[in-house]
Amino acid sequence: MKAVRLHAYHQQPQLEQVPEPEVRGPHDVVVRVGGAGPCRTDLHIRDGWFAPAVPTELPLTLGHENSGWVHEVGSAVENVAVGDAVICHPQQSCGVCPACRIGDDMRCARGLAFNGLTRDGGFAELFATADRAVLTLPSGLRPAEVAPHADAGLTVMHVVRKAVPLLGPGTRVVVVGIGGLGHIGVQCLRALTAAEVIAVDRDPDALKLATGVGAHHVVPADEQQVERVRALTGGAGAEVVIDFVGEGDAVAAAIGMVRARGTYFVVGYGGELRVLTFAVVLPEISIVGNAVGTHDDLRELMALAATGAAPVHTRTYPLDAFADAMADLEQGRMHGRGVLVP
Repeated sequence: MKAVRLHAYHQQPQLEQVPEPEVRGPHDVVVRVGGAGPCRTDLHIRDGWFAPAVPTELPLTLGHENSGWVHEVGSAVENVAVGDAVICHPQQSCGVCPACRIGDDMRCARGLAFNGLTRDGGFAELFATADRAVLTLPSGLRPAEVAPHADAGLTVMHVVRKAVPLLGPGTRVVVVGIGGLGHIGVQCLRALTAAEVIAVDRDPDALKLATGVGAHHVVPADEQQVERVRALTGGAGAEVVIDFVGEGDAVAAAIGMVRARGTYFVVGYGGELRVLTFAVVLPEISIVGNAVGTHDDLRELMALAATGAAPVHTRTYPLDAFADAMADLEQGRMHGRGVLVP
């Protein structure tokens, strides 16, 4: 079968022929890929960002945003059957450690596998996962339409569910970065909270997208965004700021938009978080990190998606054009999310 393989860090992946994955254990599931979403994390994996923390044996098939149809199952698999349309959580968890017992899949003590990072992913025609990682799609959802929800949407749902208790009527939330995650974030916030949503981005097309998906206000990131947000919030700042950029000047600006006793949720990464402790202590600002999400986050997201409340704006590419998709992502030409379709 065809697969996009990374052979060395700092080099471009290559499309090549590899053997098809096989069911090796009773809980294995092989999925025929219907859609796989390129993500900025794939660029970071390519560039070796994760190598010191997550040792990985190369070559590796990239792709952690995966959906498709069940192709083959192990003898103990009961939750899905061959032919079922599924979306796949990227993490394969053990199910019995303390973290898994409380539903915190991403903190699995055994850390069994993560598609596209520690084991082969879905930039291919088939990929292997485990039964605990697959979720049957609600009727009416097609794999290629929802593939980015396996990480982009999952990450958004994880942070939005954390923010929900803070966002009652009369509150404001700022979404920084209206790209592949941010446009989903605006929709989830509109669906799950009563808050007034303010979208911030430097790209006029991204701000148009934000308006189209329901943002109440849009603010250009033009070095005056903090003052503009403060003006929209009566000078106080927002109860919640969700930062999907996490690098460059966006970090300091995002913190500057948080009101006293407010919360800064940082999702994007790649930059540095530098803030005077006095500026955090005096106003009692909370800073909360976020990474991917749980199986339950994915379940709730699919239920929300089935209502039409959180569609992903996608651009599809054939698997053979993976290099074009990666370049569009890296150069900022991709509004919404890309999806590779074998």
